[in-house]
Amino acid sequence: MVETSRLMIVRATLAVMQLTEIDHSAMAVNDLEAAISYYGEAFGAEVHHREIVDSDGVEEALIKVADSYIQLTAATRPDSPIAKYLEKRGEGLHHVGYRVDDCAAALAQMVEAGATPIDAAPRPGSRGTTVAFVHPKGSFGTLIELVQE
Repeated sequence: MVETSRLMIVRATLAVMQLTEIDHSAMAVNDLEAAISYYGEAFGAEVHHREIVDSDGVEEALIKVADSYIQLTAATRPDSPIAKYLEKRGEGLHHVGYRVDDCAAALAQMVEAGATPIDAAPRPGSRGTTVAFVHPKGSFGTLIELVQE
């Protein structure tokens, strides 16, 4: 009975969160220039936005796809989360960014549903967004970034 009640609470909480769309799929790469070149040659894609995020130790290039992005990310220092990820797992899909209307409310609701936050509170992200990361543990193996524009 307790588990059924918890499931009902989780469902009600998630219904309020209202994911608005996929903001981006982030790819960890060793060589940002090579990845940009590949996406240009393979898909005719062009970089829509490029930025160094010093606080995360990454340089990113965003390729616009409809209303979402492919985010190519490379480490700018050896202690960054992307550098550690690349060392441990190699290049590939790093995380999925979900666009939300209210990052703080979405983070609180995810934690209430059993998610494990990486960020205790939302913080500034690239493109002037507000973001919060949620650990793959408790999120079915997927690193999630909540993104509020």
